[in-house]
Amino acid sequence: MQSLCLARCIRSLWAPAQTNLLLKLGKVQKYVNCQLQHSKTMENKPWALISEIGALGYPEELIDIMMKRFHVVSHKDFLQNLQLYSPKVQVLFCWNTSPTVEPSLLRLLPSLKVVANGGAGINHLDVPYINSLGVKVTNTPGVVSSATADIALGLLLASARDIITSHQIAVDPNTTSLPTSMMGVDVTGSTMGIVGMGDIGYKIAQRGRGFEMKILYYNRRRRNVKEEQAVGARYCQSLDELLKDSDFVVLAVNLTPETTGLIGHRELSLMRSTATLVNISRGQVVDQDALVDALRSGTIRGAALDVTYPEPLPRSDRTIPWLLVISVMIVDRCQSNT
Repeated sequence: MQSLCLARCIRSLWAPAQTNLLLKLGKVQKYVNCQLQHSKTMENKPWALISEIGALGYPEELIDIMMKRFHVVSHKDFLQNLQLYSPKVQVLFCWNTSPTVEPSLLRLLPSLKVVANGGAGINHLDVPYINSLGVKVTNTPGVVSSATADIALGLLLASARDIITSHQIAVDPNTTSLPTSMMGVDVTGSTMGIVGMGDIGYKIAQRGRGFEMKILYYNRRRRNVKEEQAVGARYCQSLDELLKDSDFVVLAVNLTPETTGLIGHRELSLMRSTATLVNISRGQVVDQDALVDALRSGTIRGAALDVTYPEPLPRSDRTIPWLLVISVMIVDRCQSNT
């Protein structure tokens, strides 16, 4: 009887300990399984080719995110060990048009499945050719729409109020007085014509509305009435109509064969002599020689450009004396006697 009681007592004491031990063993096994699964996932991650890390390449924090999903190899390392990497790469990430996606590179990537462009514009990619290789092309529309719209308004304001030139005068050690001629022109109540009323163009209109600007727009497809009313925009039947009636002409179109050279001598001649051209689309949309001629002759008041062709402009380019270069931003009030 005493032996039976002792056995029952041991069982009652052992049961909770046993349960605890089993739970701990279960957690250990679960952890081991997770680690094995993670290790297996790591082995199965696709290989991705990128331009470089840092400098003009990818920020390090972005690489940390990419490495959770891909084995990453830089273009430089890739070229130094083609035998190892060529058969592995399935994804090519194109950032700031680099690495250049050309046939010579694509021929080195027999396993390539996707060219992923870090930006909305894909005019630097030969999409039909890439697709003919059985490779898909992706982009990231909308990601920088708000930032680009901000730049458009920043350029417009800087040009209208001569902010860049005024700053240079203010910090010039030879300055003894501030000319009242640098007050610029009013933005409030002026008319902004937007060429290209996509996602970015619409956001520009929203910002212009905040400055009590009258909004005109020209687009392949007219926006619905509700969208127009929300930003107080009026649709123009032709580009010519918009150019004639705008104080600020903002270009926000994609670069296509139809938009290449969209603004040339004829179009600039239709603009008001007090008008400013703002370009946040692509440099090739504007005939730069025609623009310089228009600025020199006083055909238009000024130009505020976020883009040029090529970028950056060669230091010997005839455009530079007429367009003040600040990084990739070009803003100036250009006068024929400068």
